[in-house]
Amino acid sequence: MPVIESAIQRVRLTKKQHDRNEPQISAYRTAVKKFEKASVAGADNLAELYKTASSAIDHAYSKGLIKKNKASREKSRLAKYVK
Repeated sequence: MPVIESAIQRVRLTKKQHDRNEPQISAYRTAVKKFEKASVAGADNLAELYKTASSAIDHAYSKGLIKKNKASREKSRLAKYVK
């Protein structure tokens, strides 16, 4: 454990940020994986799942969890399966 007060504060802050970000990252990854599994299985509701996954990607980007280029790249890769 850190001894310096500012280091102790950073540990508290990092834990708080991690606890807030982890469920959001998990939801984003789950939405993308659901879409990928459905596209491989040939499900009929791909458009709806793509909309959900795309929304999750946008939300993750807006919260700063992923960068702009990663969000764009993932949406582009998922869009290929909808066609």
